[in-house]
Amino acid sequence: MSDLNLDDPYTVPTKHWHALDDGRIQCDVCPRNCRLREGQRGLCFVRGRTADQIVLASYGRSSGFCVDPIEKKPLNHFLPGSSVLSFGTAGCNLACRFCQNWDISKSREIDTLSSEASPEALAAEAQRLGCRSVAFTYNDPVIFMEYAMDVADACRERGIKAVAVSAGYMNAAPREEFYRHIDAANIDLKAFSDTFYEKVTFAKLPMVLETLEYLKTTDVWFEVTTLLIPGQNDSDSELAAECTWFAEHLGPDVPLHFSAFHPDFKMRDIPRTPPQTLARARRIALDHGLKYVYTGNVHDPNGQTTTCGGCGEPVVVRDWYVINKYELTDAGACTRCGTTVPGRFDGPVGTWGARRLPVRIPAVPAR
Repeated sequence: MSDLNLDDPYTVPTKHWHALDDGRIQCDVCPRNCRLREGQRGLCFVRGRTADQIVLASYGRSSGFCVDPIEKKPLNHFLPGSSVLSFGTAGCNLACRFCQNWDISKSREIDTLSSEASPEALAAEAQRLGCRSVAFTYNDPVIFMEYAMDVADACRERGIKAVAVSAGYMNAAPREEFYRHIDAANIDLKAFSDTFYEKVTFAKLPMVLETLEYLKTTDVWFEVTTLLIPGQNDSDSELAAECTWFAEHLGPDVPLHFSAFHPDFKMRDIPRTPPQTLARARRIALDHGLKYVYTGNVHDPNGQTTTCGGCGEPVVVRDWYVINKYELTDAGACTRCGTTVPGRFDGPVGTWGARRLPVRIPAVPAR
């Protein structure tokens, strides 16, 4: 990527920063608090210092656009069966050794940002494609929050929802501003160990837990995902600790997804997660009182089925991303007993299925 320059049409000023006494400027978006001299970039790569301020250098640029099923985010209780227009940028504010999207999140090349779209063009395309929502995903929207918020606002004007897929590593003030624009989120809870976070993701667990507790106080619908890595974060004791905290701080109605790891990036020497591990994690979570626990990245119809919290009958039966049975009203109540399933339901189930549709949005300058 070229040097930071406000003359670049994809570089915009930001506001979450402050000057330090030693002449550096601190970026205040995430707990990394990068302290930068002129021309330097933060660890995320897309935020940096120029003209004595912190700027975002990827506004309106993307690594590509694709229409996905909403369940792929994963969100199982948010507009089930609907399609979502997904995109990300380059860079990330974490440095996970197991990153499953490392070609995007660790990119330092302009070629990664080969697609572009103004917020208005993106919202118009989502509407044209019949998408119920737009998702900021593949890399963390925390680092391109200004673009994400503008896209969310443009979508809201057309009745389209905004979804954030994030690691939740964000400071309080920008977090509050960001989530005012967001309708739903899936937060990656990478593990329930300080050591894992510090040595494997190069971040800190308490800040992520703070984000989860904050979201519980908002109107944002959110679900949580933990990627289980063999021998790293999948012990009975750690899973029990996570589920105990989850039940006490978030409650039993927030969906929890356990997802299977595959060897990637700097953890290619660790085997894939066995399906039995996901089933074991799911049993532990259910035993701790969590009502909606799912498994991902494996074929497991039981682990992908939503069960009514009232009568105990299956109300949404999935096969991967295909919904084979749906017994909820338009408002999300069980058709048998009338118990409402927690989530966001506002009409008939969608019919997008498992399709994945790459999209090329006509190039329009972002500003």
